[in-house]
Amino acid sequence: MIGTNGVGSVAGGLADQLRNPHGAPGRLIGAAMRLVNRQPNSFAIQALDVRASHDVLELGFGPGEGIRTLARLSPAGTIYGVDQSPTMLAQASARNRAAILRGHVQLSRAQFIETELPEQSVDRILAVNVAYFWSDGPAVLAELDRVLRPGGRISIYVTDVATMAHWQFSTSGHHRVFSASQLSDLLVDGPFAPCRITVKSITLRFGISGLLGVVAKPR
Repeated sequence: MIGTNGVGSVAGGLADQLRNPHGAPGRLIGAAMRLVNRQPNSFAIQALDVRASHDVLELGFGPGEGIRTLARLSPAGTIYGVDQSPTMLAQASARNRAAILRGHVQLSRAQFIETELPEQSVDRILAVNVAYFWSDGPAVLAELDRVLRPGGRISIYVTDVATMAHWQFSTSGHHRVFSASQLSDLLVDGPFAPCRITVKSITLRFGISGLLGVVAKPR
């Protein structure tokens, strides 16, 4: 039987792996992410309206499934990805090896507040299940604004706090959780005009409540 401290320790360990997958557990987390993020990726990518020549950045690409979808949608553009986890970089690189060799996909290990991309270098930005770990939300959003071209779009997905409350790892202190108003507040704290921001609720399989925030940068 696991005591309260044991349960908390397990939940904290899981939350830490979700924030920065590493080692053998991190490789298992990556495999789980492929399944868990499939539907959120679908909703968030659809909201981006990616065109065939768009240059796209994924923030926190995990095992690389979203990168592969973006590469298929934009065959004439360049797909960039940044993630802080070397384990995820290895998985995503293996999954997108052919596109990387062609120069179609470029993945790197970097912090979200310093992507190392040139100014106004991408048309679209995707961020699925990573905003929980932005310790400085305004700084991340400022960086996204810096690399996003005029007329560009950002799509951010998080699971609603109403669902997260049922998952013990989300209360371990590693996650920042969001209601619709809190996600709106996060985006408004960035450099984007409130009139360019929309947040809507979506329902996923198994009754999971999600939130999709979309930012449209003016031309």
